[in-house]
Parts: sequence; C-alpha cells; structure tokens
Amino acid sequence: MAEESVSHSSLIGAPPTEVRAAIRRGAYAGHTAGLAAGYLQCNLAILPERYALDFLRFCQRNPKPCPVVGVGDTGDPQMRTLGRDIDIRTDVSKYRVFRDGAFSEEVTDISNVWADDLVTVALGCSFTFENALMRNDIPVRHIESGRNVPMFRTSIDLVPAGPFGGEMVVTMRPIPEHQIEQTRAICARYPQAHGAPIASGDPAKIGIPDLSRPDWGDAVEIHDGEVPVYWACGVTPQNVLLAAGLPLCITHSPGHMLIADVAEDAETTILKQT
Repeated sequence: MAEESVSHSSLIGAPPTEVRAAIRRGAYAGHTAGLAAGYLQCNLAILPERYALDFLRFCQRNPKPCPVVGVGDTGDPQMRTLGRDIDIRTDVSKYRVFRDGAFSEEVTDISNVWADDLVTVALGCSFTFENALMRNDIPVRHIESGRNVPMFRTSIDLVPAGPFGGEMVVTMRPIPEHQIEQTRAICARYPQAHGAPIASGDPAKIGIPDLSRPDWGDAVEIHDGEVPVYWACGVTPQNVLLAAGLPLCITHSPGHMLIADVAEDAETTILKQT
C-alpha cells in the first residue's frame, strides 16, 4: 500500500525528527525551505574516500559557499554529530546522483547507490538564517510565495584544491533597501550558514544575466524599494563535484536539504562535535 503523502504546509512547525520521518517513509519529497524553524539545514556532498581530503581542503579554502558542519565516517550512513537516528541514505527529500562527471539520476533514496568507501560531508545552508530574518520582520519572498529560493551561477572564481575548482553559485533574496544593513548584521551571526551576503544590486557585476531565469529554484518578484541581495550557496560544491568528473558522487537536489537536530545558532556545539 502506497504511503499517503503529506504537504509542505502540514509540516511547517513540525520538529526535525518528524520532518525526516515523513521523508524517510516516502510521504514527503518537496523542498525544505521554511521547515523546522530554528534548526540547522544542510547541503550534502557524498564522495569516495580517496577524494575526500582534497574536497575538505577545497571547503576550507572557500568557507563562504562551503561551510563544513559535519563529516561522516567512511562507509557509515549515520550522521551522529547532527542528530539522532539520521540515515543519510533516506532522510533527504531528493538526491542527485552523478557518475563520471555527468548527471545520472534524481532519486528519493540512495540505499541502492551507497557503498562502503563513501564519505558524507554536510555543509551549512542559507535556509537556516531565513528564520532569523523573518523574526526581525525582514521579508523572505520565496517562503512568502511558497517557492524554492532562486539560485544562480556567477563569474566569481573559487580557490581550487586538487581536482576541485570553478565558480560560485549564489542565492538571491529581494530585501527592502532600508533593511539591507540589518540583514547583513543578522546573517553575519551565522557563518555556518554562509554568513553575510557577498553582494547586492546589479546582477551583471557577478555574472548573472537575468534574475527572472534562475539556474535552479524559482524566480521571485522584486518589489519597488527592494534590492536583490546575494549569498554564497551550497549548490556551489555540486558544480565543483560535477566538473571534477568523479566516478560517483551524490548531492542533495537544490532546495531539498538534510534537516539536523542541531539548533541554528549552535555554532560552537557543531565545531566541538565535528
């Protein structure tokens, strides 16, 4: 008998364990923006152990798009530092599988792909600080409109390490001009979630041709008096992994994050645990 599906709206306000349970049993496969307010959301990079050290070097050299918040043991799908009973094979609503540098498939369960040499790297996500913005009456347009955040390729070069390198991906949120400095100050308190924005204003300055056509996610309206503001994005390592041509790597699908049991402002706890 097929599992009855649950909606995004029905999961708003649910604790991380409940959201993950719905995902694990196949009842929810949507995006996680606006879910589990107050808890850390994570991007994923899962890759063979022989490439993991170079990838971690790459993350250390590019902390804005790649803030490491957890690293799993080789071959172990559990992420014990991020929560109780997390199984990385089933607890993300949608994954992307890449083989030999090419996209292979998008799935809701990677149990059949999992191997004993795989290492999971969890990276902070900007969905985390959105709750803080909303608590301070700063609009988050894609949540207001029930959409996924718009994400864009840019011309911003990254610092390479081993086979990993490329250009940064960013998220964009329209912010009222008079609230931009407040937004910067709030987001700076969340370095594990990409921290303060990296740019604002004219998208062409960072190589974005058209804000109405995001590379991932959904376009959102920019109202009068608002300015497009850009944050480093955890989709960056997906592009980097793809370009490296690894025999196998797995990521989350853009906007479909791992929700941890760790509080969104628990930076020191995360660092101690990892």
